[in-house]
Amino acid sequence: MRKMWDQGAWRKAVAELPAVQRAEHMLAANKWNGLLIMMSFLLGKATILDELAPFAVAFFAVMLFMRRDIAWITGVAMLAGAAFAPGAHTHVLQISVELLIFYLIHRGLESFERADISYAPVMVFTSTFFVGLFSAVIGPSLTWYALTMTVMDALLSFVLTLVFIQAIPVFTHRKKHHQLRGEEILCLVILLASVMTGTVGWEITGLSAEHVLSRYLILLFAFVGGAPLGASVGVITGLILSLADTGALYQMSLLAFSGLLAGMLKEGRKWAVGFGMLLGSSILSIYIAGPTDVMSSTWESCAAVLFFLLTPKRTIQIIAGYVPGTQEHAKTQHEYAKRVRDITAERVAQFSQVFKQLARSFGQVSSSGEIAKRGEEMDHFMNAVTEGACATCYRRNSCWDGKFYQTYKLMTDMMTAIEEKPDITAAEVPARWTKLCVKPDQVLEIMKHEYNLYQHDMHWKRQIYDSRQLVAEQLSGVSQVMEDLAREIQREGQAMYRQEAQIREALEQMGLSIHGIDIINLDHGNVEIEIVHAYTRGYDECRKIIGPLLSDILGEHIAVMNETLHKGKDGLATVTFGSAKTFEIMTGVAGTAKGGDILSGDSFSAKELGNGTFAVAISDGMGNGERARLESSTALNILEQLLQSGMEETLAIKSVNSVLLLRSPDEFYATVDMALIDQYTARTTFMKIGSSPSFIKRGQEVIPISASNLPIGIIQDIEVDLVSVQLYPGDTLIMMTDGIYDAPGPAVNKELWIKRLIQEIGAEEPQEIADRLLESVIRYQKNVVHDDMTVVVATVDHFRPQWSTLHIPGISRLERPRTVS
Repeated sequence: MRKMWDQGAWRKAVAELPAVQRAEHMLAANKWNGLLIMMSFLLGKATILDELAPFAVAFFAVMLFMRRDIAWITGVAMLAGAAFAPGAHTHVLQISVELLIFYLIHRGLESFERADISYAPVMVFTSTFFVGLFSAVIGPSLTWYALTMTVMDALLSFVLTLVFIQAIPVFTHRKKHHQLRGEEILCLVILLASVMTGTVGWEITGLSAEHVLSRYLILLFAFVGGAPLGASVGVITGLILSLADTGALYQMSLLAFSGLLAGMLKEGRKWAVGFGMLLGSSILSIYIAGPTDVMSSTWESCAAVLFFLLTPKRTIQIIAGYVPGTQEHAKTQHEYAKRVRDITAERVAQFSQVFKQLARSFGQVSSSGEIAKRGEEMDHFMNAVTEGACATCYRRNSCWDGKFYQTYKLMTDMMTAIEEKPDITAAEVPARWTKLCVKPDQVLEIMKHEYNLYQHDMHWKRQIYDSRQLVAEQLSGVSQVMEDLAREIQREGQAMYRQEAQIREALEQMGLSIHGIDIINLDHGNVEIEIVHAYTRGYDECRKIIGPLLSDILGEHIAVMNETLHKGKDGLATVTFGSAKTFEIMTGVAGTAKGGDILSGDSFSAKELGNGTFAVAISDGMGNGERARLESSTALNILEQLLQSGMEETLAIKSVNSVLLLRSPDEFYATVDMALIDQYTARTTFMKIGSSPSFIKRGQEVIPISASNLPIGIIQDIEVDLVSVQLYPGDTLIMMTDGIYDAPGPAVNKELWIKRLIQEIGAEEPQEIADRLLESVIRYQKNVVHDDMTVVVATVDHFRPQWSTLHIPGISRLERPRTVS
């Protein structure tokens, strides 16, 4: 059930605002009260054909729902305006009764909780129709004309109520955003034209007030929206004014033509728009009216132009902010989007801080607390043994009171022996224990039982601790990703009209038909431009002309990232152009399973992670077969997804390690060897976790890349070695599992042996290098595969664009906007 906007709800909502916001809200609301009351006065006076008065009750109905706090003031203003209309006595009486009946219907619906603004048009129609019908019945004679006019008055009231529902929120600040649809703009114009109808008959020094105001209104909208809006406003205003005064039918064509001509000259600023109004009104006045009316119309146009020239620039900017397609509207939308972006970034940053605090809370481990807990556990262990074995022993006082330290040392030694050998038997108990203790067998059994309980307890506590560490690391990673996202959101987008115009000019000089250009980003190495153009099938203009031209004016290689052909026969295509990578990576892989099996425990990957990073990775699961393959593939998949989300490398590795530790009680682990290659700089970061060395072949030189640490999935506090190396065009990166690296056996220097194999390979293609290296190792082992073997090869080379840059004389380099962060 939608709640009606009433005075109490409005005051309650305002009262909940902070003091400063409440003052600003009240000031903004009161600012329009005078204008709304003045509009009510003129609408109360306005009539159609001196008989119909559909404006007043429609306006009052909408005000009663939207601004109930001043609704009755507007009603009084309407009655005051009706007193100045022709046939004032009858007019005032009719409007008074219509307002009263509408109010009674409204109160009746309120009692049934059905008073909603969606019912307002029907309520207005009902009150207007019955008042008009009653007037026709008690009149001198009941005729079909009187009934027709009654129905017409009710229908016009119904339509005007729908119109005012769309238009009045502009003046009551119920529109949340400065954006009006086309029909809302037309409703606003109808409202303003209806208000001007109340000025019919007013003259100042021989100039008609409604003519001056209507032309002033057309000048405003023509200057803001151009010829289409100016002509539309002229037609609507002329139509409504001609309904109020049938002698002014020619005003519709005059105002429409004047608005069209004024809007066509909007690029020449205010004086040009005013000149268009004068020219248009004068031309039609010469054809339609007599000499006297021509001069009167010209002076009325001059007065409207004078008011237009004196209108403050700020007022025009406010009006333009409501009209889609204007620069002011775009600026308003940009400011609104910026506010939303800032609020979103702030909320994301707050969530980031929350996750960071949670990570600290989960990760905090008090050393003193842990030591105290271990001391308590030791005391609990000793108490359990004492109560179970010594409580009924006749030598209890002698052992624990007279020889406390000697007894405690005996118990500690027995516990140590059980820790070293949990299945120790009574026969294996040292003889010195039996000399000091009369129940060594019973003490031993109780200690073994308590030790088993202690081991189980420690296992679950360790699981809880590991889970807590995993949660802490994950929360920390999420916090980092959200912090990066907040910084990215806060980057202010910039409207680059000048750069778009420069690109359009250059493309049109080449004879291309460009329908739209949208520059999304011009940052170096991260360019993104969308162009809609008319393509010719088979010519491929986007790769042969547009891409090379953009490469020239931007000073970097630009390539086609995506191309979408529009459906239909318009022959349009939307093409996304972006920065081409400076380097390209070619990969090859070769591998085999232990003993010639089908499924290998090794996994590999070669893919782009985004932001110009190319990842080449290889993982070796413990053992062979399906379980080893599952562990290695899981490690790679999770690691790649975490890195793609923006998580820092070390934290991503630790998160994967925690997942592998917790996913199974068995001891399964996997090595990880990953190279992150920056495709813009060829700077490469190696992440090596328990893996075999990798090698870089540069000419005849072979450079090893190694690290000494344990695989992931074994211990919680894993060491992550990050090695950064600068690669160059022509370098070949070779990564392998231990099945290949350990192939020569323990008696051979493995690193020198692998280097020699790599140097002897004369191939350049990465796939051929991988195949030859694997073949050489298998032959060395006499065609017997002792372990899973996988080798991944990646070559780095300069990116070679398909087409060279295209330079057009007279087209300068594009000026990139300064990045705001």
